[in-house]
Amino acid sequence: MASARNRRQGPAPLLEKEPATLEELNALMSAAEPPTPSESKPVPGEGPVGAAIFFVGEQPGDEEDIQGRPFVGPAGRLLTRALAEARIDRNQQYLTNAVKRFKFVRRGKRRIHEKPTAGEVRHYRWWLNREIEIVRPKLLVALGSTALLALAGKALPIGRNRGEMQFGDRQGYVTVHPSYLLRIPEAAAKEQAYKDFVDDLRRVRKLAQR
Repeated sequence: MASARNRRQGPAPLLEKEPATLEELNALMSAAEPPTPSESKPVPGEGPVGAAIFFVGEQPGDEEDIQGRPFVGPAGRLLTRALAEARIDRNQQYLTNAVKRFKFVRRGKRRIHEKPTAGEVRHYRWWLNREIEIVRPKLLVALGSTALLALAGKALPIGRNRGEMQFGDRQGYVTVHPSYLLRIPEAAAKEQAYKDFVDDLRRVRKLAQR
C-alpha cells in the first residue's frame, strides 16, 4: 500500500521503489489521488505480462467504471468482435486506457462521457509508461487521438498518422477508437469504416508476428 507521501497528486509519484509488477502498480494507482475530484474509481489494464500487442484506448466508460475492467461497454464489445474477425485473441493481449478514471457529467440518472483534457492525459502518462515497461509488448496500438497523445507525447491527427508509427524505441500502430465507429450515422459509411478497422487489426497481427 502506498504511503501518504506517495499518494500526492501528480504525474510521477514519489516512490522509494518503483512497482515491479502489475499488481503493485494497480494497488498504487488505487491509492493515488486523482488529478481532479472524481466519483469514479481507477480501472486497471487487463492482460498478461509479455503480451505481444498492447492496446491503448481513451478512458473507461460507464460500464468499465461499474465492472472495473477495460473495454467491456459498447465500444469494447465492438472491439472484441473486430479482434475476433482479425484473428487476434483478446485474452492474449493487453488492453488499457490512457486515462484511468471515467470522466463524466451527470444528466439526470445518466453519466455522460466527457473527453479528458491534455493535462489529465499527462497526469496518467507515468502509469501508462510503467504498464508498458512491465508488460514489455512487441507492439503498441493507439486507439484514437487521446491514446495517440499519450503515446506520442503530443497531439497528432489520426487521419494523417493512421498506420505504422514509432513510439520512442517501440514499434507502434495508430488507428481509430471503436467508439468512433459507433457514432457514424450512415449505414454504408459505418460498414466501410468497420471493415477498414478490421483491416488495421489484421496489419497489427502481422506486425506483432514478425
